[in-house]
Amino acid sequence: MLYALVCRDKPNALDLRMANRENHLAYAAGTGVVVLGGPLLDEDGAMCGSLLAIEVDDMAAAKAWSDNDPYAKAGLFESVEITAWKKTLG
Repeated sequence: MLYALVCRDKPNALDLRMANRENHLAYAAGTGVVVLGGPLLDEDGAMCGSLLAIEVDDMAAAKAWSDNDPYAKAGLFESVEITAWKKTLG
């Protein structure tokens, strides 16, 4: 099943994001469940969050994936919303 994750960074956390970016990208690639993903951008074009679609068995697996993301472990996110998602376009 597909799940969409919308993760919002804490204010002024770009340095924390950049310090953990390589580990986050390696985790995302290594788990093999990411269907699409990329950073959210603020009005100035700076990274301020993440949008991911992952394919896992259930909400518990989506939450576990999110909790184990190096960004989450580093305390980057102010909020994380996870919801079941159905791809219909693209």
